[in-house]
Amino acid sequence: MILPILSVAPSPERGRGVFTTEDIATGTIVEISPVLVLDPEERAKVEQTILFDYIFEWGDDLKSACVALGYLSVYNHSYAANCIYEMDFEHELMQIRTVKPIKAGEELFINYNADPDDTKPIWFEAS
Repeated sequence: MILPILSVAPSPERGRGVFTTEDIATGTIVEISPVLVLDPEERAKVEQTILFDYIFEWGDDLKSACVALGYLSVYNHSYAANCIYEMDFEHELMQIRTVKPIKAGEELFINYNADPDDTKPIWFEAS
């Protein structure tokens, strides 16, 4: 499920991103998408490809990974994210929920650290 008010469009200095055409209230689930789970060996292989920047750590031990379907891999990172992602390991789903009100035309962001308050540099900034 992806709300029909979402679209993928060019994001300044970020390639593509997810935007809304209507205002969205705090606490709104805007997307629920299935994932393809990769075991640790598959994850190691994928980490050697361009997909490395688009997979999510998966499982209670974070040794596996997943490829999220839908728009999930297109949301850009921000330490001041207006959305969070939530994982459902049992049903192999991820969802995006707003944590701030978002105005029509704005981009939706997640914090790639998973915790909206975590400001630790992410992998492509850590160099």
